[in-house]
Amino acid sequence: MSRPYPFNEADRLELDPTYQKLRRDEPVSRVVLPYGGEAWLAVRHADVRTVLSDPRFSRAAVVGRDMPRVRPEVEGNTNSIMNMDPPDHTRPRKLLAGAFTTRRVEALRPRAAELTTELLAGMRAAGPGADLVEHVSMPLPLMIICELLGVPAADRPIFRSASDAIMSMSTMTPQERRAAHADLEAYMAGMLAQRRITPADDLLGALGSAQDDGNPPSEGELIDLGIGILVAGHETTMSQIGNMTYTLLARSDRWAALRQGGHEAVVRGVEELLRYTPILAAGGFPRVATEDVELAGVTVRAGETVVVSLAAANREPELFDDAETLLLDRAANHHVTFGYGAHHCPGAMLARMELQEVLAGLLREFPDLRLAVAPEDVQWRTGARVRGPRALPLAWGPEKRR
Repeated sequence: MSRPYPFNEADRLELDPTYQKLRRDEPVSRVVLPYGGEAWLAVRHADVRTVLSDPRFSRAAVVGRDMPRVRPEVEGNTNSIMNMDPPDHTRPRKLLAGAFTTRRVEALRPRAAELTTELLAGMRAAGPGADLVEHVSMPLPLMIICELLGVPAADRPIFRSASDAIMSMSTMTPQERRAAHADLEAYMAGMLAQRRITPADDLLGALGSAQDDGNPPSEGELIDLGIGILVAGHETTMSQIGNMTYTLLARSDRWAALRQGGHEAVVRGVEELLRYTPILAAGGFPRVATEDVELAGVTVRAGETVVVSLAAANREPELFDDAETLLLDRAANHHVTFGYGAHHCPGAMLARMELQEVLAGLLREFPDLRLAVAPEDVQWRTGARVRGPRALPLAWGPEKRR
């Protein structure tokens, strides 16, 4: 029997109970996506890692095919690093790996802390009831990624609106998404042209001057890398700041537990929140089997599509003790939130650093932080690829009696 997928609309941060049943009884099952028909869905941790790392499951084979997918557009971008398999994928991946080294990310930490402090001061000035999304979680990742790329402050609203369009699943038409992508391509092309005239010490300049065995990246590769860094570099982190803060404040004991620890408590807390919080509204990027593959007792035939659920894999009871419970002091945490294998998110360290700095700043500046509305009254984004609150009103200080 094939089930419609996604199983339901993203409802806050709840994970549909169907995943739990499938993990137990049918770890690789047939599903029907909104467009393109049937696919296989993998939900167990080991199987998800296999699909993400086994070269017999191809991303490049997705391009140009009317295959199962959540959006109406057929993927056609051959320049995107997300649509490449090794060895074609290896070259742009090396460029990104050089851009997001531990050293480069840690060098950004003081700036991220400074921006966080400024934004939190603005939230405090707005007074209790201020929206975390408006004051912190939306601007911070955008500011950091734009500073990395060398985007002028005046142009950042352009990036923000275009990124929203690209990441939408149902709130915008395919034509609107294509237009937004074309606008970003034109903007990035202009930025690259400017760097050739006036070199700059920023990430876009570094990518443009990079050489791989004397072979510079093409214009198309650089444009798509820039767009990918922009969209992935702020959209998911923005959503996760709101998601994590909501999850901690929806139960006051969680905020208190994290507040009592130091830096290590924040580091572990971020990792556990990454594991526990289902960020994607549906499965990750689909792959196509290039030959028959045995997976969890079923045969995936050559040419068939497989999607994976990172969120379901992160609740694997054989790997995580008390997997359905948020344990902020969890020590071993081999989650797959950032993916696995060749397409593991190259900006994972940057995202971790930003999340750590925001939570540390909130704990420091607002030890008595709480939701300004009941948890069930928080409004959530709809029609987007990632889950997150539309707004998250917060309060602090003496609580008024009703």
